[in-house]
Amino acid sequence: MEDQRELVVSSAGQDTYARELDVAVRAVQMACSLCQKVQDTSLHSKGDTSLVTVAGWSVQATVSWILCESFGRRNVSILTEEDVQSLSKADATGVLDAVVKTVNDCLTEAPHFGLKGPERPLGSSDVLEAISHCNSIGGPTGRFWALGPVDSMFGFEQGDRYAVSLALIEDGEVVLGVLGCPNYPMKKEWLTYQHRYHRILSKLAPATSESWDKGCVIYARKGSGEAWIQPLHQKNKLLTWPNPAIPVQVSLIDNPALATFCDPVEKPNSTHSFTAGLAHSHGLRKQLLRVYNMAKYVAIARGDAEIFMKFTRTGNKEKIWDHAAGVVIIEEAGGVVTDTGGTPLDFSKGMFIEGVDRGIIACAGAKLHEEIINAIDASWNSSNL
Repeated sequence: MEDQRELVVSSAGQDTYARELDVAVRAVQMACSLCQKVQDTSLHSKGDTSLVTVAGWSVQATVSWILCESFGRRNVSILTEEDVQSLSKADATGVLDAVVKTVNDCLTEAPHFGLKGPERPLGSSDVLEAISHCNSIGGPTGRFWALGPVDSMFGFEQGDRYAVSLALIEDGEVVLGVLGCPNYPMKKEWLTYQHRYHRILSKLAPATSESWDKGCVIYARKGSGEAWIQPLHQKNKLLTWPNPAIPVQVSLIDNPALATFCDPVEKPNSTHSFTAGLAHSHGLRKQLLRVYNMAKYVAIARGDAEIFMKFTRTGNKEKIWDHAAGVVIIEEAGGVVTDTGGTPLDFSKGMFIEGVDRGIIACAGAKLHEEIINAIDASWNSSNL
């Protein structure tokens, strides 16, 4: 693959994890393409949640197969939400058949992403074998990948934004992260429009129109001081890999009164009233940017927003695949991510981020981060959270 690494080498040089990052970017690009096709099907199936399940399993199988082919089966262990046991059950036969078809359809396009596909179509046993590598329990030693196959089921079902995340964790430290957001617009001004508006526009605009220019993959390697973004690869537009990539960095705004902060769309996972009240009482005057789950990390990293706050409800724990890739991307883009006590997130304890003080704060810079933490401390006792 030496002749296929132009994209990532430009940002990572010959440093450690350059090849891992290169393969991870390609795998996430392919996973996004897979999800787009399944999501398009779901939009014509009246919100059939089984299609979300098919997408999730198919991403796991596809990403695992690519990693195993690239680094050897013995060297690949993935931490994610589901293990192979539930897909192996007799009552899951229909889902497994759909997953096998979806994975094979995706892998036939591997050459468009600079990868070699399988010599023959994968069978059920091959797909289950690939998913069997999703067996990591995490921890402080060794190497494993953290995969978020379809982040935001609600966004997926609504034809709106969702994410595919992949991070490599070694000895408890996130060393690289890749986030793919198929429906995230490349242009900041489109963020406030609902995805339904794009679907209407795309029917009215010429097929070659770039007015929406949706979908991106953003990635970074620990210690490089760089984060990069590229559009989703479209085989009908770009005949050869790699995609062009451009560097991104966080916003330079450090005045809370001028900052934009993003808040989760899903109310069960957020505390809208507290974040809105905090924004008002401490000088944040700009309108909230509502985003789905991991898309918030994209918004901060590329300068679309400056602040994200997510407060953990009592008894809830944050899963590491929901944050690992996003954290390293923001940090390498110049931002800061900690819990509300200012402590970096710990990815060495297994499936969950343990010891989180109240919630997670991501900011565009250290000065803004300190001001927001102080504001939270000043408001916390009266928040009833």
